[in-house]
Amino acid sequence: MPLSVVDLYRDILPKTNCGDCGFPTCMAFAGMVVSEKHPLTSCPHITPNLIEKCQKELNEQYAKAKWTKRDMARDALEWAKERSTSMKIEDLPDRIGGKLIKKDHDNALELPYFKDSIIITKKNILKKDGSELTRWEQVFIYNHIAQGGSTIPTGKWKSLAEFPNTISKIKSMVEHVETPLKRRFKGKLDELLSVSKFLGATDMTAEMSSADSALLFKILPQVPVMLMFWNEDSDEGFEAQAKLLFDETVCEHLDIESIMFLSERLCQLLCETVSP
Repeated sequence: MPLSVVDLYRDILPKTNCGDCGFPTCMAFAGMVVSEKHPLTSCPHITPNLIEKCQKELNEQYAKAKWTKRDMARDALEWAKERSTSMKIEDLPDRIGGKLIKKDHDNALELPYFKDSIIITKKNILKKDGSELTRWEQVFIYNHIAQGGSTIPTGKWKSLAEFPNTISKIKSMVEHVETPLKRRFKGKLDELLSVSKFLGATDMTAEMSSADSALLFKILPQVPVMLMFWNEDSDEGFEAQAKLLFDETVCEHLDIESIMFLSERLCQLLCETVSP
């Protein structure tokens, strides 16, 4: 029968809170074993025979994801892959850009991504050098493939709030994208420009003079993103502000969740890249 945290604590563990497992209490250890798959063998006070018996039960419930902490990135990636399975590689260039190439004697798509390229095959998505993308990157790219849009960006920019069904995401955009960018580059416009250009952005400040800095990222051929940044002006009482704008066609190419994943990835790259 499945072992809950209480079952494991009550029936298996010594309940001495000795700390030999590395956790302060037996209950804390039980919680990690059940929800995080922490090895039961970390407790030196359980007999090998009992560990073997319990491990069989634990492995069965792990396989069923019973009581384990869900891996949201894995679940999202599996769903995104499933959405895109019906799409033919040969049909993608006309819809999302890029060019067909041969990879292991089969068709693949080489797609511009930031200032580099990614290779999309029937099995996976990798960077051009063969290294892996993050799972969240793969999620929004697979969803881009599956979305079915083919409209070319118009160059008319909108904030996330101007698209339908985004109310629940506005707070997340502020907390996880705009605020970190504001904190990272406040008073550092030159560094923001340098890092952005290193990631392949084009300086559009002259054309969009309402902001102190306007930077165009062609993250994917059909998914451009504009970063608007206003520097702090203590004399006027203005705080620094950052705002991402999206082409009015973006929802034809990405669902709202994927727009958030893409935005968070852009923020992460900007904040973590050292100025060249």
